[in-house]
Amino acid sequence: MKLRKQGPTEVRDQYCFSFENCRMPRQKNDMLIKCGLTLLFIFCRDQSQACPSQIKVAVLGETVVLPCHLETPVDATDLVVEWARPDLSPGFVYVWKNNEENPTFKQTSYTGRTSLFVEKLKHGEVSLKLSKVTLSDEGLYRCRLPTVGQESFVRLIVGSVSDPVIDVAPKNSEELLLQCKSEGWYPEPEVLWLDGEGNVLSAGPTETVRGPDDLYTVSSRVTVDKRHGHRFTCRVQQNIINQTRETNIYIYYSTTDSPNATSLIFRALAFGSVCIVIFVWKWG
Repeated sequence: MKLRKQGPTEVRDQYCFSFENCRMPRQKNDMLIKCGLTLLFIFCRDQSQACPSQIKVAVLGETVVLPCHLETPVDATDLVVEWARPDLSPGFVYVWKNNEENPTFKQTSYTGRTSLFVEKLKHGEVSLKLSKVTLSDEGLYRCRLPTVGQESFVRLIVGSVSDPVIDVAPKNSEELLLQCKSEGWYPEPEVLWLDGEGNVLSAGPTETVRGPDDLYTVSSRVTVDKRHGHRFTCRVQQNIINQTRETNIYIYYSTTDSPNATSLIFRALAFGSVCIVIFVWKWG
């Protein structure tokens, strides 16, 4: 992301114009994510500098680099570099001044977690390295060099994922009840059941619980026939951060001489098959 000359400070980075795809969410953050990102850049193209030139996605706990470069690649070692969150007070997350970090007015939650690539300052590289990402880190970041009058913005979206777990229980003599549960997601994901050919199965409504840590726990149930060797997949996905986790289960059973329902002994072997580990963000 290259810095650009400062202009008006009006913020116009939240938009929602498709009524079909923008249903009213339950949380303010979800409204921003679900309804604003798709057309953010279309609206921001000719608007103020508060529109982010890049969107970065990070998974909870990892390290992310928020890009920022001088428009003309000159030595920034002796310049003042300010990284800030306009929505916070104090808003600074990192300040480089007099050839070192200046912690004055720094937001305490970022202490020890932000830094510049000092060796790259001479090339006009002033990107911010943010480690141990938390959900509260999500927001709009401003990169500013006041002495040269240039600034730009990056929006950080934070996601959290986990592998689903499948439990099996007999429903009757002919059917099994499969339950899939996955804890620790953000933003709220969706749950799909698939058969061995990849077809989506009809399942009951997904149960969603949001914990005090703002992470979502989702669970879903589906009824399937007891058929030897059949495979079923529980897929949990979050399209905003392009993350998917899924677990497969294979159903095996055998019969005994007993005539009642308990004569049907089933054995379900479930193993996690995490398929998409690295998100791909088309604007990152």
